[in-house]
Amino acid sequence: MTTTTAVRRGRGAAAAGLLAACHPLPAAAVTLFAAALATAAGRGLAGGATAVGAVAAGQLSVGWCNDRADLRRDLAVGRRDKPLVAGTVRPAAVTLAAALALLVCVPLSLAGGLLAGTVHLVGVVAAWGYNLWLKGTAASWLPYALAFGLLPAFVTLGLPGAPWPPPWLTAAAALLGAGAHFANVLPDIADDLATGVVGLPQRLGARYSAALAAVLVLGSAAALVVGPPGPVTAYGWGLLAGTAVTLLLATRRPAGRLPFLAVLAVAGADVLLLVVQLRPA
Repeated sequence: MTTTTAVRRGRGAAAAGLLAACHPLPAAAVTLFAAALATAAGRGLAGGATAVGAVAAGQLSVGWCNDRADLRRDLAVGRRDKPLVAGTVRPAAVTLAAALALLVCVPLSLAGGLLAGTVHLVGVVAAWGYNLWLKGTAASWLPYALAFGLLPAFVTLGLPGAPWPPPWLTAAAALLGAGAHFANVLPDIADDLATGVVGLPQRLGARYSAALAAVLVLGSAAALVVGPPGPVTAYGWGLLAGTAVTLLLATRRPAGRLPFLAVLAVAGADVLLLVVQLRPA
């Protein structure tokens, strides 16, 4: 193997490690959710692109910040699935990437207007606050609820006249965010407790956290279905029934990743409903 080939492989491995450290699945899910909201609300090509770019940059910054902040605890419990622990990417590179993504997020957020940008940046700051402090407190759910709840406002406030989203949409997004928090933490509760992280899911335990995640996500779906004016559609009733069955099956084994994947599946179905409900007449 030549020196050039070795360098290229090393750079490729580092890039792959950096990508894995950003929590790509949740980041992509939230970004796609924002894209669907922007499309349904009628933000247009330019406005939609900047909004989606802002959300993507914000999610990347949050993911990298999370892995960097958790490095000491991940090393203590031997989390070899984490790129920083496995050594595929350097801590300094993750720190730099998080900072650069946050810097990019600011102008992209403000491109939709001062109020819209401020709302989004409050959500991003809340997520960073979770990583750096609130993760180990009883208020660990709050940044998720706040950041998700503000996402529809970021999209609609960038429209002409800067309208706020309907309350049912804000409530649905906040409930989904809080539910995602409880579901996402389930596989890591034992490791978290071993390293002194005692957020609300860790205090409740896997069984009760899984049940609460299911209730919150089902409440989110219910808000989307019954919140808008007019009769509930057949798709809406089907969404509620499918959500209940999916969550019931997924939370029977609360220690794994299945509950969180179920939340992502429900969120995808919610997006389809939102596209129809928010589409301009």
